[in-house]
Amino acid sequence: MKLRLLFSLTIACAASAQLQAPNPAGVSMGHVHLTVRDLEANRNFFALLGGKPVTNGPLQLIEFPNMYVMLRQGDPSDGTVGSTVNHFGFQVKAMKDWLPKWQAASIKIEKSNRPTQIYMRTPDDVRVEILEEPSLTTPIAGHHIHFAAQDIPAMQVWYAKTFGALPGKRAQFEAADLPGINLTFSPIATVPAPTKGRALDHIGFEIRNLPDFLKKLEADGNKIDRPLTKIPNSSAAVAFFTDPWGTYIELTEGLAPSR
Repeated sequence: MKLRLLFSLTIACAASAQLQAPNPAGVSMGHVHLTVRDLEANRNFFALLGGKPVTNGPLQLIEFPNMYVMLRQGDPSDGTVGSTVNHFGFQVKAMKDWLPKWQAASIKIEKSNRPTQIYMRTPDDVRVEILEEPSLTTPIAGHHIHFAAQDIPAMQVWYAKTFGALPGKRAQFEAADLPGINLTFSPIATVPAPTKGRALDHIGFEIRNLPDFLKKLEADGNKIDRPLTKIPNSSAAVAFFTDPWGTYIELTEGLAPSR
């Protein structure tokens, strides 16, 4: 079976993929937003990962437990490697239930010495990590965003201050946790490129009381790239800004479709 299989053959996840409740700062994981040359090929890629297509008015989302993936057609300048976001990752309950399907679909998979870990590439060279976690209560779930940084302590502190992320470790990596996602930080020898315009254009966090959150961001010296905007015919409002290292960030309120 090739990647061109119909998107309607999505492997539905067993549980609701509503976003997790926010932390005390009002923040939880929202989505990752990809700029892609071929919408159908990328929809099929995420269908093979169990993504479920849903809508919130005009917004087309691919739903996973803990997060959404959004696609926009365009001509990205490059993949994720070399940017401030090297990859993002999912956990699966049992790798054996997934890997044969991905191999049969000719998805590009990087070799790994660990049977519980693989890296895949989307059609536009977005790097996606898959980790096995037998305790997972769903077949697959969003798990982490992996940043490339030259000043890891500063990035870890900034995400803790700005979003209320809880600093810690993930395996050997410095990290910080938000509801629904782990933020992982790795060193890079050269200055990473900004994400805007690349295949992973931006990451997104869901915010409780977005207007007040934006006021706090500006009071802390952050420049808002796109002010608060209500998406017509949907429950969502959005705004954009950029972290100090070039990661473009969308802030949403009301992203999840009504149930």
